[in-house]
Amino acid sequence: MVFRVTRLSPSILNVRIHTQIAEIPPAAWNALVQDRHPFLQHEFLAAMERHGCVGERYGWLPRHLAVYEGEELIGAMPLYEKYNSYGEFVFDHAWESAYRRAGLDYFPKLVSATPYTPANGQRLLAKPGREPQVFPALLQGALTLAERIGASGFHCLFPRWEESQYLTDAGLLSRHDCQYHWQNQGYQSFDEFLGRLTAKKRKNIRQERRRVGDASVRLRLLDGHQASERDWQDFSRFYANTFQDKWGIPTFNYGFFRDVATQLPDQVLLVLADWEGRCIAGSLMYRSDHTLYGRHWGCDRHIDCLHFEACYYQGIEYCIDQGLRTFEPGAQGEHKIPRGFLPTLTRSSHWLADARFQRPVATFVEHEREAVAQYMAGLRALNPYKQETAP
Repeated sequence: MVFRVTRLSPSILNVRIHTQIAEIPPAAWNALVQDRHPFLQHEFLAAMERHGCVGERYGWLPRHLAVYEGEELIGAMPLYEKYNSYGEFVFDHAWESAYRRAGLDYFPKLVSATPYTPANGQRLLAKPGREPQVFPALLQGALTLAERIGASGFHCLFPRWEESQYLTDAGLLSRHDCQYHWQNQGYQSFDEFLGRLTAKKRKNIRQERRRVGDASVRLRLLDGHQASERDWQDFSRFYANTFQDKWGIPTFNYGFFRDVATQLPDQVLLVLADWEGRCIAGSLMYRSDHTLYGRHWGCDRHIDCLHFEACYYQGIEYCIDQGLRTFEPGAQGEHKIPRGFLPTLTRSSHWLADARFQRPVATFVEHEREAVAQYMAGLRALNPYKQETAP
């Protein structure tokens, strides 16, 4: 379904809503994606829709915005009409509770994000040089749609800094949070990376890696070309186990993993662990041209330190080997700091339709930003790098 949101007079730009990303040609969408970001690729978003990872069942209804000049796509926004807050990693349960106490509906709301994926990336996609026209068109389109469906607000999660700044200047509230990212300082080997750490942290990492080796675990690193149907069946089982153990919802599935591996084979990194002749654990990562993104982990059997090896150390080695600049291993986790990951600020932008909530929420957000700043300042004492070589 395609229908016009608005016509931006006096220009010839039109903003439309697409309820399936398949309505947009893949090449046109991907031409707007910078750095071949895996979670923004048409193939990734389409695979979620094809395999039921989004939709009414999970409360993520696609409402992708597209900006056209004539019939040329010059801007886009991954956008969803939401009926819950699951899979966002920017928590607004207190806001929902305040609406409920006031006798108001918090849902639906509009969310620009990649579902279930707390990774930084574009949210306001624009043809290079057309940002001054496209950014306002996308924001106006999102707010117009919010009004049309009676949404409580519009939320843009994990945007790039430039986009966050634009949305703040446009009057949206900016929330801050903290993740832990690894930065490649031009390392030529894993040992060189270890050499930048303090002696205690270096010793700890070597001991953790040694435990995995002593357990006779064999690791396999596979891309989408190399991973077999059996490999994806095994990993899908591990993924489901993780969510079942933690009382979560395994929204992805075998069909999705297999589809993405087929469509984006060079951007998939699957790490599988074999022990005593069978596959017992795995982690799944995706890459852009400059960044590795850690996403999922699961296992059938616990092996001491295998999680750290499969999810962190193999990823760091891969970044060094491939010359990638950054490794984002996912949300949360102070335990990542002694393993070389440093606190990194993340942002989200928010607009609420009801003026009565704007001032109290703005106060909440301001206090939250101050708390995050204090938290990150306190983490400086945990820096695992030698002072003279710290990134």
